[in-house]
Amino acid sequence: MAPKDTYKTILTPSEETLFKDRNSKFFGYAFPVTSEAEVKEHIEGLKKQHYQARHWCYAYVLGKEYEQYRANDDGEPSNSAGAPIYGQLQSYDVTNVLVVVVRYFGGTKLGVGGLINAYRTGAQNTLEASHIVEKTIDIPFKVQFEYPLLNKVMRLINDYKVTIINQHMEMNCVFTLAIRRKESKKVIKAFNEVYGITLLEDED
Repeated sequence: MAPKDTYKTILTPSEETLFKDRNSKFFGYAFPVTSEAEVKEHIEGLKKQHYQARHWCYAYVLGKEYEQYRANDDGEPSNSAGAPIYGQLQSYDVTNVLVVVVRYFGGTKLGVGGLINAYRTGAQNTLEASHIVEKTIDIPFKVQFEYPLLNKVMRLINDYKVTIINQHMEMNCVFTLAIRRKESKKVIKAFNEVYGITLLEDED
């Protein structure tokens, strides 16, 4: 199977959503995130905003390959909050997204089944209220060439719809480019076959 070359995410925070069950209130939020530090920041922000709430339960997925995830019950019974929120992130197939559901206790215990339903619904409503977009997984590469080859390089860039990330133009030019993963082998080969274009290894 060809490796996945797209992923779904959100670019802006969702609207606040609210789900109620037997006087308990569940406020839902989704945020675009790319690191655990950003996750922490959003949760701290919500704790200040909802300082009288009882629980701030969340789950997140990070990485274009969906490689990092975590679910947190924040004091609710095990797997009754974080796991159902994470389940919705999986259902909507999104990454680089944090979903937080903030609970105000209404005086009546909901039981584990009631909690699972409330946190799942809170997360679902929040992702419904989010603008989900599909993005491509792009492979970066660098090319070096003499200035007279610029037109030929630009033609290749336009023909293959290559993204220019960075360009350094002098007699000796260096371009940092990116191309969608499924096209990358073919496109890099096309650049490689032009006499005078050198593919550079990334330093990092």
